[in-house]
Amino acid sequence: MRPQEPRETGQFDFFRARLDQIIDLDHALARLARAIDWGFLERRFGAVYQDGPGHPPLATRLMAGLMILKHMHDLSDEVLCDRWVENPYFQYFCGAEFFQHRLAFDRSSLTRWRQRMGEEKLQTLLQESLAVATTAKALKPAELSRVIVDTTVQPKAVAFPTEAKLLHRARERLVRLAHKHGLKLRQSYERVGKRMLIKQQRYAHAHQFRRANKALKKLKTYLGRVMRDIARKIAGDQALEATFASALSLAHRVRFQKRRPEPGEGRKVYALHAPEVECIGKGKAHKPYEFGVKVSVATTLSHAKGGQFVTHVKALPGNPYDGHTLASVLPEMECLIGNTITRVIADAGYRGHNAPRPFQVYTAGQKRGVTPEIKRAFKRRAAVEPVIGHLKEHHRMGRNQLAHRAGDAANAILAAIGYNFRRLLAWFSLLLRLFLECLRPTQIIQST
Repeated sequence: MRPQEPRETGQFDFFRARLDQIIDLDHALARLARAIDWGFLERRFGAVYQDGPGHPPLATRLMAGLMILKHMHDLSDEVLCDRWVENPYFQYFCGAEFFQHRLAFDRSSLTRWRQRMGEEKLQTLLQESLAVATTAKALKPAELSRVIVDTTVQPKAVAFPTEAKLLHRARERLVRLAHKHGLKLRQSYERVGKRMLIKQQRYAHAHQFRRANKALKKLKTYLGRVMRDIARKIAGDQALEATFASALSLAHRVRFQKRRPEPGEGRKVYALHAPEVECIGKGKAHKPYEFGVKVSVATTLSHAKGGQFVTHVKALPGNPYDGHTLASVLPEMECLIGNTITRVIADAGYRGHNAPRPFQVYTAGQKRGVTPEIKRAFKRRAAVEPVIGHLKEHHRMGRNQLAHRAGDAANAILAAIGYNFRRLLAWFSLLLRLFLECLRPTQIIQST
């Protein structure tokens, strides 16, 4: 069933206060709410639903507004719900007509809405942020045709993986699942397994590697015994075999994986609750390895009046070579911004790229075909780095809490959406300050 979109009625209520009468309509967030084309978002997001029986979903403006506010102000789902109840500007931004003292939605509705929209539909919010920036004169349409492209790592919310912790965790998950389904194991190794993990960590810290390897071998033995015990007890029961299939498969991969897997052995497991996590090294001295997914980020080449806007973001599972990502990134970017990309500036990691139009891409260190204008553009290549820093520090890309690869893709896009709308919020605040400064001389003359 399609959502029932609320419409402004203009009616008064004796017992409730209208939001447009208790807030400052010149506030930056109120002006941003009026600048967004909510009808366009309702049409795009409404295509996901089908007409039929059932409870109608929540309004599109409410859910889209909540996602924008969440990543614009770096809030968790729980804190966002609390702030929405106490902040009339948040309620006005999400389309409420009267101030509401109770939450109009459940926290789990945010998760379900993210999953229902997916990566493709969430790109609509990024497209709308660029459209609002163009309408508000914070960004010129011509500036969207020249971009800087770079890649970064979006870390997952996982602990630093060690072989001992993974073996211990795999055994704990199997034992917990067995107890849940009433399987009586010969031994759970709960007490001795924990002690052996502590011993292994202490031996490794003291550089007593022979003892540490002996303790690690014990942890592997405990896990193997639990796996075989469960396999014997569920043999012949198709329901239990299907229930334990995923957990046993992950435990088998953890127990037999090598430090350097051979070709054809598959990827290593770095987190049991997030097996899609990859180990990526970006050459940083303070952080040699990061565990998450590679993300491509594109920004405008020139510094627009409203700041440096993000034009495209895409999660790239599988840790592909940077130069081989342009074949999919550039066409998607052109479709998103509705403009042809005429110039792409990238670092030396994009050499040997597979862009559809190779002569429009210029990499650092390139000599052939580099004009004085291109040389000046190379000086702007590093402008993408502070944008990536803001995405990670202030817009929830620094530690992704969303599950699975779909969560990786959604979190990257939502971080870019929050960044762009934060730039627009600052732009509307600047315009208001300039307007008030223009009025001050007139007010002084009238008072004298």
